[in-house]
Amino acid sequence: MKNVKYKRIMLKLSGEALAGEKGYGIDFEVAQSIAKEIKELVDMGIEIGAVVGGGNIWRGRNGEEMDRTTADYMGMLATCINALALQDSLEQLGVNTRVQTAIEMREVAEPFIRRRAMRHLEKGRVVIFAAGTGNPYFSTDTTAALRAAEIEADAILLAKKVDGVYDKDPHKYSDAKKFDKLTYLDVLDKGLQVMDSTATSLCMDNNIPILVFGLDSPENIKRAVTGEAIGTIVCKG
Repeated sequence: MKNVKYKRIMLKLSGEALAGEKGYGIDFEVAQSIAKEIKELVDMGIEIGAVVGGGNIWRGRNGEEMDRTTADYMGMLATCINALALQDSLEQLGVNTRVQTAIEMREVAEPFIRRRAMRHLEKGRVVIFAAGTGNPYFSTDTTAALRAAEIEADAILLAKKVDGVYDKDPHKYSDAKKFDKLTYLDVLDKGLQVMDSTATSLCMDNNIPILVFGLDSPENIKRAVTGEAIGTIVCKG
């Protein structure tokens, strides 16, 4: 593999990314577009794990009057719906894919087993990790960090609707400053909205770089993998 910076990656997609302009549910044209980018990486020999959020369907904090644990479990199920949709989009392109869930649902997906996930990756299959960590009170950011550590990923690619990390919301403030590089402690100390503090700390403890970039431009995932200077890199320093 020429000009490839990362051989094994964890791709973190927000649920909202799958919703596209609709803002809710799944836009299958968007899912197909993401699947095509992933296929290109697979064809290059990149090993890919993925975590998809569930915010396009349900977030735990949506259930304001609900028991928090119940609301969070509903969010985990939402991530499974998104994972199956992404799996279908990939398999339509001929990409071998497995969904592994932290909550057992053997009729639709495999249970998460680290050694099996590693074997799938070694065989060139994309592994989508669904249902979060299987525990309430933990976000899909934390899932991405945890699974990245478990599969020994070289980096987390955090695909968002913005093209990097800013000191304030660039959609609201025209003078928002974009960062090209940050340390984990910068993110924690400044309270920057990269990943939640648990996920950031996990990445810091395991020295896993986080590359934050936008999904607005075609082939951004490929650019990130090949080491092109896009987005914001969060690392040890």
